[in-house]
Amino acid sequence: MQLLRSLLYTTWLFLGTLLYAIVVLALFWLPNQRLYVIARGWSHSQMWMLKTLCGLTYTVEGRENIMPGAHISMWKHSSAWETIAQAGIFPPQSWVLKRELTWIPLVGWALRLLKPIAINRKAGATAVNQVVEQGKQRLSEGLWILFFPEGTRVAAGETRKYGVSGALLASRAGCKIVPVAHNAGYFWPRRGWVKKAGVIRVAIGPPIEAAGRDPRELNDEVRAWIEAKMATLAPEGANERSPAGQSDSVASPQA
Repeated sequence: MQLLRSLLYTTWLFLGTLLYAIVVLALFWLPNQRLYVIARGWSHSQMWMLKTLCGLTYTVEGRENIMPGAHISMWKHSSAWETIAQAGIFPPQSWVLKRELTWIPLVGWALRLLKPIAINRKAGATAVNQVVEQGKQRLSEGLWILFFPEGTRVAAGETRKYGVSGALLASRAGCKIVPVAHNAGYFWPRRGWVKKAGVIRVAIGPPIEAAGRDPRELNDEVRAWIEAKMATLAPEGANERSPAGQSDSVASPQA
């Protein structure tokens, strides 16, 4: 039964995303802040349907750590869930993502209107420079910047090396970093169709001052907070992997 419910939700995920993309494209002439309202509506509709069909909901602690102004959020990346939920939790954000996503007909074209930082993950230092230059511009426009510093989804209980471009941008732009941990990977795994019923816990950490700091030292602080918090969020009875089984491969440049 849960598999059937999950398949029904996945169908809505694709159809609903397509419908909202068409709306964004039809209203391309609106200011960006108005288009982000549509993105927020898409996120809320997906979360409502996920709760209705799959019995999967979420709670957020630390909302008070989302301070005024434009800053950087760095999220644990273990599921597709957080790519949807973030638009309904945080203020308007520019998402750092692989450029291929913007090539998808309709959905990618709509995504492009929301001013992401779309990079070529094989470009190395060039991609990092792009993140810094465009990131400063987006911040000056009042947009937060969203990073998944591990660069790709990792299984629940695992971690990867955190890429440094987010910390580098924060250091040079003089803004703050807000770390975000969650346990969505235990309910909506990175592979498989089934979305398990339950309550995803999202923890928003205290802002970390980044202005002028060494990016690698800053990155280590962000990772330490996220991974320590992750250890407290595993659902009771979850089978976490041992440290020896953890992946620590190099993250992609957008991280």
